Amino acid sequence: MRELLPGLDLQGLPEGVELPPEDGEGFAEIALEKARAAFAATGEPAIADDSGIGAVGLGGRPGVFSARYGGEGASDEENLEKLLREVAEAGEERGAYYTCALALIEADGSEHVFEARSYGRLIERPRGEGGFGYDPAFIPDATGPDDDRTYSEISQAEKNEISHRALAARELARHLSAGRAASPGR
Repeated sequence: MRELLPGLDLQGLPEGVELPPEDGEGFAEIALEKARAAFAATGEPAIADDSGIGAVGLGGRPGVFSARYGGEGASDEENLEKLLREVAEAGEERGAYYTCALALIEADGSEHVFEARSYGRLIERPRGEGGFGYDPAFIPDATGPDDDRTYSEISQAEKNEISHRALAARELARHLSAGRAASPGR
């Protein structure tokens, strides 16, 4: 997040602050619950996110269950293996998208959510060393039609330009900039 929002002084949560379980209906709801918990614990403005991947052929699954798609305690590799197996079983549709919801609780308690998607497709076998989670099997559309590199094969700088998280962070940054312009004494 610090790379995506370089103008902000972002601090991690103090030790002992527990975030709520991720059991909301959608990414925005879960991100807001996390931000509310951080705001309540610190009394400071808070930013929190929730994100995951959706496969078109699976009706958007795993969605909010991305981190635990293979079951509680499943590794990234197990989650990815299950997703690729189910996508293959579902047919020819390989379209996929990452979603990120960034929630902001401002000093006055006002709440905002900035949500963005990165579209692409899933390949049959993972490739690449970078990234994490589902990145080794996701080829983003944003790199162009002739580029078949996965998120794990592009540089972090490239990913920070096109990812779902980067797009949501840009929306958040625009909001914060507009707020500063509207109230210069802030």
